[in-house]
Amino acid sequence: MAPSTDVHDAVRCIADVRANVGEGPVWVEREQALYWVDNKGNRIFRLREEGEVETFETPFQVCCIAPRESGGFIGGTDRGFAAVDVDAGVYETIVNPEDAIPGNRFNDGKTDHKGRFWSGTMDNAERQTSGSLYRLDPDLSWIRMDGGYHVTNGPAFDPLRKRMYHTDSAPRTIYSFDLSDEGSASNRRVFVQFGENDGHPDGMTVDSEGNLWICFWDGWCIRRVSPEGEIIGKIEMLVQRPTSCCFGGPDLDRLYVTSASRGIDADALAMQPCAGGLFLVETGARGIGQVPFAG
Repeated sequence: MAPSTDVHDAVRCIADVRANVGEGPVWVEREQALYWVDNKGNRIFRLREEGEVETFETPFQVCCIAPRESGGFIGGTDRGFAAVDVDAGVYETIVNPEDAIPGNRFNDGKTDHKGRFWSGTMDNAERQTSGSLYRLDPDLSWIRMDGGYHVTNGPAFDPLRKRMYHTDSAPRTIYSFDLSDEGSASNRRVFVQFGENDGHPDGMTVDSEGNLWICFWDGWCIRRVSPEGEIIGKIEMLVQRPTSCCFGGPDLDRLYVTSASRGIDADALAMQPCAGGLFLVETGARGIGQVPFAG
């Protein structure tokens, strides 16, 4: 089946925050709000009503967040796992599994269907293949689950198929794992591999049918991939570097997409003035609500 291509009419910028590297969008059901981070800009954003954005400065690099059952967020940062509460001004490191690798930081992260937090690390300078994938459990103990990554992204979870996806953006490869209820990730295999002209697969999310929605850094698009690994759709974006996406809204039928302005020269930025903004994309699909971190 040839993938369908949707046009720009389904895409609009709803928050022109001009993030350096906008990342990690997460819909927080209890607040009916969307949060996302500026990975390289030390900011967290909150959107409650379209166009009304609150900005919170962070004391260090917060790279991803997920809501906690107990309130606030769990985060992956350049100082390890951290407790984050933007309203209370709390940014407290819990533990850093990579104290011995000072050039590394956490990048992308999400919770699975049991409320465990998964996040990958990477060399902040993007020179070394020193990244790993970690699982943080509700008792705040952690375990290294996988390694050998250059630029970690994802993860994303398909609870129906008991599957986890995780990406190494540098070699343009998305892996899939079998994920048990106990939290073991096994049978790593290549799920889909992309070519040089496709851009780099970045952040992603799974819809209610098990399709994977993947943003492509330097690809100007989002691609939809079936559970069988077939590319079944493509949405052209207004920006060169869409970075991550999640479904949100009361019915989880709105696809929110973050983007980056970092590394784009002035002439190129003039052609994409909303680079670094937050986009709303009409897809006709519905997402899966993210379970809060159980710790």
